[in-house]
Amino acid sequence: MNPSPAPRFAFGPRNYRLMWIGLAVLAAGFITMMFGDKENYGEDFVGITLGPLLLIAGFLIEFAAIMVRDKSLAQTIDAPADTAITTVVAGAPTPVAPTATPAYKRPY
Repeated sequence: MNPSPAPRFAFGPRNYRLMWIGLAVLAAGFITMMFGDKENYGEDFVGITLGPLLLIAGFLIEFAAIMVRDKSLAQTIDAPADTAITTVVAGAPTPVAPTATPAYKRPY
C-alpha cells in the first residue's frame, strides 16, 4: 500500500503572517475612522485622511499576502536539466544529444 503524500496547502507561514498584519492594519484604519477626532465628529485629519490611508495600506497588504509565493512551499527538481529520458527501439537510430545552442538562434 502506497503512503499518501502530505497535503499541500496554498499558503505558507509567510502568507498567514502577512494576512494577520493586514487585518491588524485594517482594524486600526476602521478604529481610527470611528473614534478619531471626537471634537469634529471624525471630520479632521485622523478621521478623513489617516483612517482611509490605513485602510488602503491594509488592503494592499492583504493583496500581497495572497499573491506572494512562500519559498517553503517551492518544489525542488532533483534531476539535472540536460538529461533526457530516451527509449531505444530495435532497428531505430540512436538518439542524438541536444546541441548547446538552440536551432532558432542565428549565429553571430
